[in-house]
Amino acid sequence: MSRKCRTPEEIINKLREAEVGLARGMTVPEVSKKLGVTEQTYYRWRKEYGGLGRDQAKRLKELERENARLKKLVAELSLDNAILKEAAQGNF
Repeated sequence: MSRKCRTPEEIINKLREAEVGLARGMTVPEVSKKLGVTEQTYYRWRKEYGGLGRDQAKRLKELERENARLKKLVAELSLDNAILKEAAQGNF
């Protein structure tokens, strides 16, 4: 089965559809089938995006991307620092 990348806004819309279905008496397996996702995906989405609005979800994704970028920079700088320390020890 192919993976589809959905935006946070699409996920929140799907979760709202699920809430409506559950309120009408549908079960979680029925709702997840209607949404076209597995139950596991539904629960993961609910855990991650449960109480968020669209703007909050968008901001969350932006912050996650920025955090990943900063982590990469820190890792590169730490590596550079370790290389410089090693080179300095070899000179003395």
